[in-house]
Amino acid sequence: MIDESLLSSLSASEKEAFKKGLEDIINQTYVIEKEYKNLTESYAALEAFVRQIVETLPNALWVLDEKGELFLQNSEAQTIQALLPQIDLTIASDEIEFNDATYLVKIVKKGGKTIISATDITGEKRKERLASMGQVAAHLSHEIRNPIGSISLLASTLFKRVDTSAKPLVLEMKKAIWRVERIIKATLLFSKGIQPNMSYFNLNELVKECREAMSCYTFSTPISLEVDLPDISLQADKDLLSVAFQNLLFNAIDAIEENEQESGKITFKYSNSKNFHHIDVCDTGKAIKDPNILFEPFKTTKTKGNGLGLALSMQIIQAHGGEILLLQNPKRFRISLPS
Repeated sequence: MIDESLLSSLSASEKEAFKKGLEDIINQTYVIEKEYKNLTESYAALEAFVRQIVETLPNALWVLDEKGELFLQNSEAQTIQALLPQIDLTIASDEIEFNDATYLVKIVKKGGKTIISATDITGEKRKERLASMGQVAAHLSHEIRNPIGSISLLASTLFKRVDTSAKPLVLEMKKAIWRVERIIKATLLFSKGIQPNMSYFNLNELVKECREAMSCYTFSTPISLEVDLPDISLQADKDLLSVAFQNLLFNAIDAIEENEQESGKITFKYSNSKNFHHIDVCDTGKAIKDPNILFEPFKTTKTKGNGLGLALSMQIIQAHGGEILLLQNPKRFRISLPS
């Protein structure tokens, strides 16, 4: 409040100067208020920008304050919130197993804040494990290949010399050897990678190969096979496609065997679209237990097999620029190859 007696004692020029001083103070107040408002808006915009950056990060991020309380986190962190209490804040870098996944956790402390990042490295760890398993499997396959070749040659010689009554036993031996040879071939193919040798051939040439492969496979349930493949030219690696088709055929046989049916049926049906040839492999066998590990190498829910068949088939088809899908109603695998 301004003292009235003070104002009355001022001269006209002093009053004018006093008035101007008040106007300057008021104007300066407005300027400061505007600058404060702009500064607040800039801070809010910067905070929002930082949060957007944090949200775009592919890894989970937490920021803790001086008291160890949560200051900031992104949506990735919210999805694995239960991981945070398991993190040792005294270790700068660590790997933690959580919910069937592996996370690389890194911790940085700056300005009283603790920044924690957790990156899902499950895929990388899986590749490392597969590479190690593949190397071991390839080494064993090389070691086994020579003695198995000798046994196969001896079995063929024995088949020619034994009595007719003993031939079925030798034939079963030859089938078992053929199965081991097939596993060795699949393992070596998987470990060294798929490199198609492209050439033109007729798709229906694979019908004979599927039937011959089925005659070498051991199973007890009566199974009928219908392979409907047209006489069309296809540019692909015939040997590799034959492996993929046979793997799906054997997978179907095993599914029928495990279903303990009196009989079963397997069909290969052809269709096409604008850019792809489609081959559906259907069977009347057991439903697939876990589709999530269907094409996972060295994993299988079957009593037979080493878990490489479908994984190798997937690699072969992908190497041709196609794909394999599991479809339902009815259950079937669809191979799609570029036309």
